[in-house]
Amino acid sequence: MINKLRQTLAQAGDVIKEQASSLGDAAKQKGYSIIDEWIANLPKLEEAGLESSFFSLTVSISPTLEVELIGDAEEFDLEKIQKLLEEAKGNTPLTLVYTTIKTTYQLYQKAELEIGNPLAIRIRVRISPEIRVSYGEPVCE
Repeated sequence: MINKLRQTLAQAGDVIKEQASSLGDAAKQKGYSIIDEWIANLPKLEEAGLESSFFSLTVSISPTLEVELIGDAEEFDLEKIQKLLEEAKGNTPLTLVYTTIKTTYQLYQKAELEIGNPLAIRIRVRISPEIRVSYGEPVCE
């Protein structure tokens, strides 16, 4: 009876290991697919006036792409941002970036702060992307 129980537990353990491995491979593949989509859009962001200043790839079960883009804050007024948003319709990565720039810009205006240079955008792409927009250079990182 004990041997049969051990055998059943061992078989269950093998099945769990196989499933975990399959899930890990699927997550990794999904991560690379998302990263490829973002990489394909980097030239479009550069055409809009954002220069890549940092590029990093972390390989793991959930791969991560980090990109930092720098632009002239004065060139990204609300009119230009709105135009970029209209051109990016249907393109999720570009829409996310431009919407985040627009929201940050509007919050700066609402807070009555002077928008400083540079316009810095840090994009962290994982299974769920993260976009951070800032005006000026951070003193503490």
